[in-house]
Amino acid sequence: MTLKAVLIANRGEIAVRIARTARDLGIRSIAVYSEPDTGALHTQIADEAYLLPGKTSAETYMNIPALIDIAHRAGADCLHPGYGFLSENADFARTVQEAGLTWIGPSPESIELLGDKLAARAVAVEVGAPLAPGTSEPLETWEQARDFATEHGMPIAIKAAFGGGGRGLKVVFDVEDIEEGFNSAGREAREAFGRGECYVEKFLTHPRHVEAQVLADAHGNVAVLGTRDCSTQRRFQKLIEEAPAPFLTEEQRRGIEEGARDICRKAGYVSAGTVEYIVSEDGTVSFLEVNTRVQVEHPVTEAVTGVDIIAEQFRIADGQPLSFAGRDPEITGHAFEFRINAEDVTNGFAPSPGTITRFDVPTGPAVRVDTGVRTGTTIPAYYDSLMGKLIVWGPDRATAIRRAQRALDEFAIEGVRSVLPFHRDMITSPELTGDSLGVYTDWVDHNYSPSAKHYVDDIEHIYDERTSVVIEIDGRLHTVGIPTSLLNAGGGAGAAASPEAGAEAASANAVTSKYEATIVEWLVADGDVVAKGDALATIEAMKMESTIKAPRAGQVSLAAAQGERVKANATIATIS
Repeated sequence: MTLKAVLIANRGEIAVRIARTARDLGIRSIAVYSEPDTGALHTQIADEAYLLPGKTSAETYMNIPALIDIAHRAGADCLHPGYGFLSENADFARTVQEAGLTWIGPSPESIELLGDKLAARAVAVEVGAPLAPGTSEPLETWEQARDFATEHGMPIAIKAAFGGGGRGLKVVFDVEDIEEGFNSAGREAREAFGRGECYVEKFLTHPRHVEAQVLADAHGNVAVLGTRDCSTQRRFQKLIEEAPAPFLTEEQRRGIEEGARDICRKAGYVSAGTVEYIVSEDGTVSFLEVNTRVQVEHPVTEAVTGVDIIAEQFRIADGQPLSFAGRDPEITGHAFEFRINAEDVTNGFAPSPGTITRFDVPTGPAVRVDTGVRTGTTIPAYYDSLMGKLIVWGPDRATAIRRAQRALDEFAIEGVRSVLPFHRDMITSPELTGDSLGVYTDWVDHNYSPSAKHYVDDIEHIYDERTSVVIEIDGRLHTVGIPTSLLNAGGGAGAAASPEAGAEAASANAVTSKYEATIVEWLVADGDVVAKGDALATIEAMKMESTIKAPRAGQVSLAAAQGERVKANATIATIS
């Protein structure tokens, strides 16, 4: 290996993952961190860490001059972008190369070609991959999206041309919602990727999301490491992945894998990449997009192939052939990956930033946890909600499911809300565990509600600081979490008469955001009269948009400006 020192232009679990692989290969790892990430796990795992002054993604992890400056100061000879942030930015890749560094990823030309979803569609057409109807150029106005819907029918999918990972993707079922869907997709795309162009496709109902992992080197080897199913999603953000994708016919599997190989070979692709498809309920396979980076879900493929995909990226960037050149790796057994996000499943998967007070991971045969946090880590509101990933392997799908059930039961997180209750529900759901996959990409959005068998906190107090109290009931010990404010109030009648209770009554008119967020758009004007439950504002935190609703009926008085960043529990409006 000629590469000696890598700058990791990322954060969280993927930065930890890259640093550990670099150490395995004898490569010095150099981390970067923002002010909110001071002391984060990835800065402790890496050999060195350098501050990127600022808080937002634009100020820090997407600040190209600052990243290049640190790479030079630290003596890096290569740069790994991870996923998200600048990983699919061709200009960044080109700047890295012009700065004399080795870019660990596909060429800028490949990123431009395949990262542009419209250009990727053209490549897919050229090699004969099936496609759903869609526009060949980005749309300038929402009216053009409406015209497409008039011709091809509803529903439609509005997609960011330069996006990925489900951001900048809106599925619209009613014509009257096209304008808002088009505008929202553009906003999300600009926030996440810096470009807001969108195109439109006919949306195939109840589709599964199936993808093929590709590794290609500069010696002409293009390997496909099997398939993954990523259909369990919320808001088109993946939550559970499994490999290989179950319940495909041999013809479907062959078409997906060979189509992925042909697309990457035609594009002259080199490095790790993923070719994504949708498989409709009638069995139709349709090309979706190419992700020109390592995927969040790459460990589930590693579990069934034994291939270290990050290590192969380093080998490829170093000019070496794939370690298994000339063949596709054999698929052994079955694996699941569960994304462990800081989100509240009882409140529409709302982001849940805060400080982790307990993070106990499961152990056992074939159980792996990739994480960027630990007990004491603070989850900031500026970045996405992913804390880590649980990967479980078994010799067959049934065994993998049973091991996953145990591992999820053992996983314990406190201090922030997590999606663990959702995963525990899904791994016992017949839609996921049955003899045919009943989950499709928007199944969760329309069908899931938290199970009564899992303990769920009172929604009104989900963000309160809590104190654990051990009590005995009928000779059995139980641990319960009680809002600290209630303990301090003294309980009983004293609590009812406490200053806290009076302050709560006085603030009954306040409209607040439960977490630090940006007000993307006010949906009402100052002075409007609203009913309880009416949508007041769209806010964004942890790369997700959410809606603030009116807690009561009355006349609205706005107290914060559109575009303003507001603190947790700050009053953004009042209703009198």
